[in-house]
Amino acid sequence: MIKNEEAALKIAENLLQIKAIKIQPNKPFTWASGWKSPIYCDNRRTLSYPKVRTNIRQLFVDMIMAEFGKPDVIAGVATGGIAQGALVAQEMGLPFVYIRSEAKAHGLGNVIEGVIESGQSVVVIEDLISTGGSSIKAVEALRKERCTVKGLISIFTYGFKAADDAFKKAKCKAVSLCDYDVLVKQALKSNYITEKDLASLESWRKNPAEWGVELKSTK
Repeated sequence: MIKNEEAALKIAENLLQIKAIKIQPNKPFTWASGWKSPIYCDNRRTLSYPKVRTNIRQLFVDMIMAEFGKPDVIAGVATGGIAQGALVAQEMGLPFVYIRSEAKAHGLGNVIEGVIESGQSVVVIEDLISTGGSSIKAVEALRKERCTVKGLISIFTYGFKAADDAFKKAKCKAVSLCDYDVLVKQALKSNYITEKDLASLESWRKNPAEWGVELKSTK
């Protein structure tokens, strides 16, 4: 869900300029899942650009206050959400923790790193939402510690139906600074893509698991 399209378009412009997001409909990337994709997103690159990093941090803070109110703790999802979450927590003067994808195999075997207490309210920070799987696992880890998860916020979401359904099932509100529709709009405006790319990009978003197969069949 996007609340401020003007700000979202600026984020999209920045992500394209610094190559945090690359769009290649005719030369697709392969994700870890095996999916073929016309888009690749690495929001960790934003950390290397102070102006972009600061803008994202401030938009996170503004959206957190508008959507959830001030929580007791900010939690980042490993690994992309750790640095983003720490920046937000610092700006808001709040404690910070981060959530591993799985428990450590040594030491205390923690899933949540940092200090968090039962009953505290938390907002979760992600850099990217695809299927929503890692995000939901983080939310569940916090709830297991009897924390109240006020919601989750990300820099970018692909807007997959699977992710929307997962958040609804988990009863967790999720918002993003920028989404796929806004990205495509900005990419077209800045001539990063052309009108002829739109059909392929929309086809992928509707059925990403089969898009690579369909692409091969048309060649």
